[in-house]
Amino acid sequence: MHTYRFLPTAIKHQKTKKTRFYHETSIMAACDGTSLCGGDSILEPLSFPEFEAGGPSASSLLQHPSDELLVCLFCSESVPLMQKDALLRHMLLDHKLVIADVKLIVNLTGYMVYWKGRFLEQPVTDFCSVIKTNSTGPVETQENYFLLCDVLPEDRLLRERLQQKRLEEVLEQQQKEREDCYFSHICLFCSEEFTGNRASLLNHMAREHSFSIGLPDNIVYCNEFLDTLQHKLDNLQCLYCEKIFRDKTTLKDHMRKKAHRRINANNHEYDRFYVINYLELGKTWEEVQSEDDRELVDGEDDEWSDWQAHPVSAVCLFCDHQSETLHLIYTHMKDSHGFDLPNLKMELNLGFYQQVKLVNFIRRQIHQCRCYGCQEKFDSRADMLDHIISMGHLMKLPQMSAWDQPQYYFPTYENDGLLFTLCDSDEEDETCHSEDIPVIAEDISNLRALKQNSILNQLLKDSGPCRKEDG
Repeated sequence: MHTYRFLPTAIKHQKTKKTRFYHETSIMAACDGTSLCGGDSILEPLSFPEFEAGGPSASSLLQHPSDELLVCLFCSESVPLMQKDALLRHMLLDHKLVIADVKLIVNLTGYMVYWKGRFLEQPVTDFCSVIKTNSTGPVETQENYFLLCDVLPEDRLLRERLQQKRLEEVLEQQQKEREDCYFSHICLFCSEEFTGNRASLLNHMAREHSFSIGLPDNIVYCNEFLDTLQHKLDNLQCLYCEKIFRDKTTLKDHMRKKAHRRINANNHEYDRFYVINYLELGKTWEEVQSEDDRELVDGEDDEWSDWQAHPVSAVCLFCDHQSETLHLIYTHMKDSHGFDLPNLKMELNLGFYQQVKLVNFIRRQIHQCRCYGCQEKFDSRADMLDHIISMGHLMKLPQMSAWDQPQYYFPTYENDGLLFTLCDSDEEDETCHSEDIPVIAEDISNLRALKQNSILNQLLKDSGPCRKEDG
């Protein structure tokens, strides 16, 4: 964990604007008309491999996918819930509609049913933002895409209601499990059987086998959780490092000697078994846990100097090098590749949003193995980079109309830390180029207001028994 110093007011306000901007534009589609026709579209923001958690997203697992069908908002096309990406692709390609932050919708089936009904009542333009591609080109090459997101109050309210309903269901299930006296399960590590309350088994494994999955009252769907762990052990898989072993004796010795009698916290398969993952709309358990619960009661002012968070590395445009400050990443790109982004910003007098579009444009071209200077296509990224360097195209940009387009508002990589280093042209140079400013991914300037509006807070006010036991 790293503690960050108090940031200047200008930077604090800048982070607020950037976080709001990316919240509204982090969508499941980031493609233009040309890439769609060429079959080279990016149907969702990519992720740098270094930042991936190593499994499916927590939000998708919290939905507990079933055999329910998802129906297109405009036609009769339908797919099983587990194949939702195919339907999202269909709506993008055939109907030019994108749903923002799909992974944060806890009941996608209910969400789609609601909006299908609303689109039958009123035209889509009454609800969606319209994004025109190739806006400066000929009219015949322009296309309108529709963005359905929670900037629309009706959409935001729908997402919150679905989240609250899911939370109520989970807390009800948790309460049933707390009071269940018919629980029965064999210990994962010995042959002893436990009946009565689940706490007896969980406490036994923690005390006798040094294996703990957390406090019983923090867990939900406990039987399914234990069955999942038992299945992994039966398949000779270590619960922590997840390696497969040749026999049970070897697995047992490995977990004991390596102190691997615990679960892998980075495996999001387990997220749905912890109540904390259901508490806040659009927040992971790490974000919820990092908040000081005392502020929910006493309402003290937020202190940036008290904030602790993991730094988010910015990745070079041309290689896999990472840095945790804007000065270091800019220096690396200039010294190693001859690309001077701050100089381009000053020469072209680029504002914040123009810088965003330029970075996303370059990211997109490099991902598609295309020289951003001359648009020549290559078979591999290495050949494309050799071309850019040998032909001196590193600092050669096409006409501004080629990249200053609305489709490049959308991040090519959803965890692109470089975007958070960008500064407005009117910011002070010493603020923008400070070596001490870390690359951070979230803004908490309005954290207290978010907490006060928390779905959990409202639910706890209306649910006395759950509040007492959760306290």
